[in-house]
Amino acid sequence: MSRTNDYLEEVSGIAGKLDRSPIDGAIAILYEAWKNDRQVFVIGNGGSASTSTHFACDLNKWVSDTAARKFRAFSLVDNIPLMSALTNDNGWSDVYYEQLRNFFRKGDVLVAISVHGGSGNDKAGPWSQNLLKAVKYAKENGGKVVGLSGFDGGVLKTASDACIVVPADSTPHVEGMHLVLTHLMCEQLREKISAKGKRPRKGKY
Repeated sequence: MSRTNDYLEEVSGIAGKLDRSPIDGAIAILYEAWKNDRQVFVIGNGGSASTSTHFACDLNKWVSDTAARKFRAFSLVDNIPLMSALTNDNGWSDVYYEQLRNFFRKGDVLVAISVHGGSGNDKAGPWSQNLLKAVKYAKENGGKVVGLSGFDGGVLKTASDACIVVPADSTPHVEGMHLVLTHLMCEQLREKISAKGKRPRKGKY
């Protein structure tokens, strides 16, 4: 029981240390994407891939339930045949970049989710280079980037327009808090969109 209490206290402590400013910044970027009918692409590896899928689902369904205009959000981890074909032919490092080259347009938003933010390495070399390549592409092609990271934030912290860094050196804590943060953003976006009350007309914002 003591370890249960310790774990929950750690979660509470991490939540209390979160910097609120980049959270507000991320919400503002996503709200502008909805308002201007832009696309939102979400990417992540490992556990962050499941958060990517979950976040895109919530943006499309839960956030947009009461809106005449829906979010157009896509998780680039979800098309397994395409993912495996790109990996087989071009390598894992290009798996998100190649999709963005096809789908991404000026003004769109990329959400990159990475526990270490592209810092550190393991048996296959540096982590999350496929995410960083996608981030670079989005920035160079007129897009905005929202980052979700942990540990020291890694490269993603400075490469994003708004990067929420979970202040923890624990992969489970970072991944868990990322899901909490996506739900927080969705709740606030839903409230902002509901308050607007009607579908915005093109050029009339």
